[in-house]
Amino acid sequence: MYSPRVFISMLGTLIVFAIATYFLTNSLWTTLIETIICAVLLQIGYFLGILYLVWKEGKSRLALLNEDKGPVPGQEEAKVGGLAASNLKQSEPFNP
Repeated sequence: MYSPRVFISMLGTLIVFAIATYFLTNSLWTTLIETIICAVLLQIGYFLGILYLVWKEGKSRLALLNEDKGPVPGQEEAKVGGLAASNLKQSEPFNP
């Protein structure tokens, strides 16, 4: 997500929203308040979108890091339909 493009798009959206709100309400104060609320909601959505992209990238990097390490001792690999599923071996509880 290219930041300047997102901000210009958000500004355009807010202008269209403000014009539509003004024609619906015929009130400048209502238009201003609702446009500010819309701007806050757009910022929250943008922030959540960035958080999701960072989380997804971190998850994929962690998967690549785990692939580079090789199999973990005590871990079995089971292939089902071409997908690898890892299961840790269950150990017996320690009873002295």
